[in-house]
Amino acid sequence: MTDRMERIGDSLIQHGTHSERIYLMKLASPDCPEIIDELDALAQREGYSKIFAKLPASECDPFLESGYLAEARIPQLYHGREEGVMLGKFLHPRRQVEGEPELVKDVLDKAHEKACDPGSGEEVSSLAPGYEIRQLTEGDVEAAAAVYREVFASYPFPIHDPEYLLETMRDHVRYFGIWHEGRLAALASAEMDRSAGHAEMTDFATLPSFRGQGLAQYLLASMERIVPEEGIRTAFTIARAYSYGMNITFSRAGYRFGGTLRNNTQICGRQESMNVWYKSLN
Repeated sequence: MTDRMERIGDSLIQHGTHSERIYLMKLASPDCPEIIDELDALAQREGYSKIFAKLPASECDPFLESGYLAEARIPQLYHGREEGVMLGKFLHPRRQVEGEPELVKDVLDKAHEKACDPGSGEEVSSLAPGYEIRQLTEGDVEAAAAVYREVFASYPFPIHDPEYLLETMRDHVRYFGIWHEGRLAALASAEMDRSAGHAEMTDFATLPSFRGQGLAQYLLASMERIVPEEGIRTAFTIARAYSYGMNITFSRAGYRFGGTLRNNTQICGRQESMNVWYKSLN
């Protein structure tokens, strides 16, 4: 089960009982400020406990005045110039309380210990013999969906469905995978917003028998080399705040910490907080 994507005016949202929230993914400026009341009304009708929004800094004031809180910031997210802000409006007190604050802090501490300079990042060596990395093609979607089904019991987007992978692949998402002797062992995606000049590095999954080899680092480096060719200037990720591996992966690659989104996403069967990391690709 996943939440669904819809439009309010020309703005794109995702919402549903899965994550029990509304996510304003892309705001069309003419829809503001009226969309704020429409989001509130939708949340009230459906009983959602959070509204989450990703916005240019110049569009934030009406949201902040309506009770939203700035949870994360990404410099130069829009067109390589304007700051992006991730806002949260908590409609029930329980949603605002972090359930595992010590774990979140320890994950960030460990990630910061491994931090590299944004201009360089940790150099990625060659893959071991028997491994191959490449961009996925349409013929790979069944294998990709199978990996996602094995790794994630639940996920905020329908990546378990080959048809969804095919649809997004044909539009705005580039999927990359690592094969071992013909078997897909790990994959990830770069979800591009070409009109805004940024990409979300996301959907990282490694089969259990291939973990511990740093395959996510190879995937991230490959995506960073390719997406600037499509006008992408800034990369970011929304990583599970309880995952040492993914936060360290981005810190090692020269990404900077932008903030924590509290109780933001239902993944692997529970609501989890998420950490935002970002990097300029110029």
